[in-house]
Amino acid sequence: MSSFSMDEFLGESSLRELVPKLLEGGWDDVPTIKMMNSEDKDRLKLTQQQKDALEIRSYLHDRSLMVYADRLEASGKTLTELLNTSTVVLSSLFGMKRGHVARFVDRATACKISLPPSFELPARGKNACYNDGSHGDGSLACPRKSVNDKTTFSSVHAPSVEQSVIDPRIDEGYLFKGIVAAEPAEARLCCLVQPPPIVDDVAPYSSVENISVQKLAPEYKVGMERLVTTKAPPMKACELWRDKPAVILCVRRPGCIMCRAEAHQLYARKPIFDALGFQLIAVLHEQIESEVKEFWPRYWGGIVVVDRALDFFKALGGGVLLRDKFVTGFLLNSRAISNYKRAKAIGLDQNFRGEGKIKGGMFVIGSGKRGIGYQFIERNFGDWAPIAEVIEICKRMQPAV
Repeated sequence: MSSFSMDEFLGESSLRELVPKLLEGGWDDVPTIKMMNSEDKDRLKLTQQQKDALEIRSYLHDRSLMVYADRLEASGKTLTELLNTSTVVLSSLFGMKRGHVARFVDRATACKISLPPSFELPARGKNACYNDGSHGDGSLACPRKSVNDKTTFSSVHAPSVEQSVIDPRIDEGYLFKGIVAAEPAEARLCCLVQPPPIVDDVAPYSSVENISVQKLAPEYKVGMERLVTTKAPPMKACELWRDKPAVILCVRRPGCIMCRAEAHQLYARKPIFDALGFQLIAVLHEQIESEVKEFWPRYWGGIVVVDRALDFFKALGGGVLLRDKFVTGFLLNSRAISNYKRAKAIGLDQNFRGEGKIKGGMFVIGSGKRGIGYQFIERNFGDWAPIAEVIEICKRMQPAV
């Protein structure tokens, strides 16, 4: 899976000389720069060579083929010309592996992420064109429990991004009581082993607002330091969303291949959350510096904080940590195995450092004291909150303007 580091995305590209201009214009992270359309490129006065380079690199990034970016750009060919090149030439001239050649020439695979038509990209100042060929979210069919309005969500029938933008915004001052969501539990060992129970009610806002956290990494921007250079003091979690609502991703273990895949597919849609006015924050429950450096910004470019008391993780379980065992929770759980294969197929690296049996999940929290609008629980190892569902919740939580 391609890195979100701008250094790795730009490589030896002719785009490097544009870094000051990109920073000034707000095109300062990989997901946002990939949203550029022809008008944006003309406004920035990109040369034809730079336009071709950006098109090639964006295409390769979508397909996790950035290892070939410098070689393909140096050929002087456009993306269209490269796609029409024979597979033999791609292999011999650019050193592409057979499987990578197949992935490169497969134009039918929908990889591009675009903004819905009514969403405004902050860096652009006007609407982007929508293309419904977004990434498949890989989510599995599951019932969703609504705590306050009895609405049922499903990852199969979840509202599409297009449907999400139709619903009116909720008035300022509305206090969310939230929706709890989780994938269904699978039978384990012929039903002899029961899965851990999960809560039906959303965590009370009081259980998360005063959690003590420490910032490990800021929101990533091109040209910034890789990590916070000075030790940040502890802070109350409510300060994170005091002025801006947040999507809080509670990461079970940053070296886990399934956790990295979830973080990557969520952060890839950063421009959509930017347009909705939401920030992206990852919460870790232990600080291993080497793990943070590997995780940020390669797989996640949002803010990273550590919750050493595991209070966010306890809130997901109604006050207790949700744990599972490796044998019964993974090896004997067909859904967890399926989640692992889904992440493995993407081509991610992984390691086994750190504690990985404490379940994670997600909170969507409104600004100020508006409350928790959505809570997703990682019932099976590797469960992801469906993206369309998260965007739907964020859209509804926008204050009226």
